[in-house]
Amino acid sequence: LSFSSPERFSILITIFVRHHLFDFVSYQPLFLDCRIWESPLLQAAKENNLAAIRKLLTDGTCDIYQRGAVGETALHVAAMYDNLEAAVALMEAAPELINERMSSELYEGQTALHIATANQNSMLVKALLKRGANASTARATGHFFRRSSQNLFYFGEHVLSFAACVGNEEIVQLLIENGADIRAQDSLGNTVLHILALQPNKTFACHMYSLILSYDRNKEGPGSLELIPNNDGLTPFKLAGVEGNTVMFQYLMQKRKQNLWSFGPLTTVLYDITEIDSWAEDQSFLELIVSTKKREARQILDLTPVKELVSLKWNMYGRPYFCFLALFYILYMACFTMCCVYRPLKPRTGNKTSSRDNTVYVQKMLQESYVAYEDELRLVGELITVIGAVVILVLEIPDILRVGAAKYFGQTILGGPFHIIVITYACMILVTMVMRLTSTTGEVVPMSFALVLGWCNVMYFARGFQMLGPFTIMIQKMIFGDLMRFCWLMAVVILGFASAFYIIFQTENPENLGQFYNYPMSLFTTFELFLTIIDGPANYDVDLPFMYSVVYFAFAIIATLLMLNLLIAMMGDTHWRVAHEQDELWRAQVVATTVMLERKLPRCLWPRSGICGREFGLGDRWYLRKGSGGCMNHRIIEYPDLERTHKHHQSPTPGPARDFLQVFQTTEPCGFSDLLGRTNRPKMVLLCNTFSPRHGI
Repeated sequence: LSFSSPERFSILITIFVRHHLFDFVSYQPLFLDCRIWESPLLQAAKENNLAAIRKLLTDGTCDIYQRGAVGETALHVAAMYDNLEAAVALMEAAPELINERMSSELYEGQTALHIATANQNSMLVKALLKRGANASTARATGHFFRRSSQNLFYFGEHVLSFAACVGNEEIVQLLIENGADIRAQDSLGNTVLHILALQPNKTFACHMYSLILSYDRNKEGPGSLELIPNNDGLTPFKLAGVEGNTVMFQYLMQKRKQNLWSFGPLTTVLYDITEIDSWAEDQSFLELIVSTKKREARQILDLTPVKELVSLKWNMYGRPYFCFLALFYILYMACFTMCCVYRPLKPRTGNKTSSRDNTVYVQKMLQESYVAYEDELRLVGELITVIGAVVILVLEIPDILRVGAAKYFGQTILGGPFHIIVITYACMILVTMVMRLTSTTGEVVPMSFALVLGWCNVMYFARGFQMLGPFTIMIQKMIFGDLMRFCWLMAVVILGFASAFYIIFQTENPENLGQFYNYPMSLFTTFELFLTIIDGPANYDVDLPFMYSVVYFAFAIIATLLMLNLLIAMMGDTHWRVAHEQDELWRAQVVATTVMLERKLPRCLWPRSGICGREFGLGDRWYLRKGSGGCMNHRIIEYPDLERTHKHHQSPTPGPARDFLQVFQTTEPCGFSDLLGRTNRPKMVLLCNTFSPRHGI
């Protein structure tokens, strides 16, 4: 939703709430409670009939606590229809109704103050608060107010969050002045700031966010309202990122940045990256962004300062370590391959029992496998292979337990399928080792699986290159999406036609049947036909049944012309969709790889990026410094880590002059691709031209 003015937004919110607040009345059984029209008191409250209300309350013939179909009292009805006079009369006659809550499962916990706030009836809110309405502990916990894809809105549970979500500053101020707790959390652990980050109207949410935060007395300390996590461990800032709320993210980054200095069109600012950087966060902002299923969240990776932070971490540490890891893994797989090629074999000594048996070598026993010098060299390679498999399992298992198996293996951006491949490879290595130690025959089975899986895992390292990274995602989507669906159709077609071929030749001489002499062979032959590996494998030297030609013609039309082209079309559609997202996918792959390396490497090999706020009197938070010019086609970016690296080459310059000179030590990346594709080398550069339209500022 997007509205041009606060007045229009407020009007639309009010209309929306009034039309949907009691939409589910018809779902309640009629025999549970009376309808409004069945109760004179509820009907009078609806019609704002003061005379009828006073008469019913004075003659004592009416139960003032009677409820309607969804557990509403007369005061709830009066608040729903904005009948201020009726509500005041009811409150004066029965003050107990003021904090009375609705009792149905759908609207459980809702008070008249909730309804008046949602309707933005400030006069009724004042009247309720004046007469003792509880603005702090009242919570609407019914199914209608819970966060769900089936619900129309999510305003939280507390009255204050209702007021903030409808965007009424006057009611927000009234509630806070009358004891509403701005730190109150609902059943999901969400504060009012969390709930604002989830609202569809992002502009008004940012405005109310600032208003609520202005009442926080500890906004600068560790107990700040902004730092309170919900039940998922997410602060409002992280929740905005997970939901892909780019407007809220940019607003919060602008609010938290510190202007260091300005000189004409040049400015230098410090961006707070404490919650963004994954160096000291167990549940980092960057990891949350790449693991969410919302495509909008990946757009944040191209915004300042996330773009610059990722560039700094990737170019200085991520890329070199990742390339080294790729080279090391290829050498490791080459070592394992050589061990397999030169595995211990000996000539077969027994007699053949079948004319089809073509075996000439068999596996050696354990005692015979490590005798010669060549065997000892192979043993070294085998030990390296086994140690590598154990290291893989040791590194993978903690991440599975931390993230969860479903999320760890299911996220394509995080390399989910490759984690399955590498873990299966490690298990096959250990199985091969056990079979070798116990002299069990058949080690070729796990060994061959390990070779295929190990070399296929090399594709994982393609994510380190912009041209190849998105193609690995494309392959994964085709295999686990298009191909899996196609295999079900293929299995049905093969099963049907293979059975037909076998039945057709069932009465013929088995010696002259070609490839259809038994049912298993018919299945395999039909599979080969489906993939157009072979032509019709019947024996054409004899008379063939007429039905063979009919069935074979139908099979050729369905399998070759229809289904194979269907698979090609499905894969083409997947390629088109991935190609349109390749820049976003590349950014997400870089972030996921950087976070993975940062978690696995010791801290001494990966220092923290940015600059500590203590150097500028800003406390223990960490910042990234960025300078920018006034022209939208020019930009200056600087990285304090590089300044400190080359500090001993400079003569000390005190005061503002030193800060001014530091701006000219900069790198020259422009777009995200350029940021990730270049090494950050300090240069005496003033401006960076970004004339390409795809480059963001």
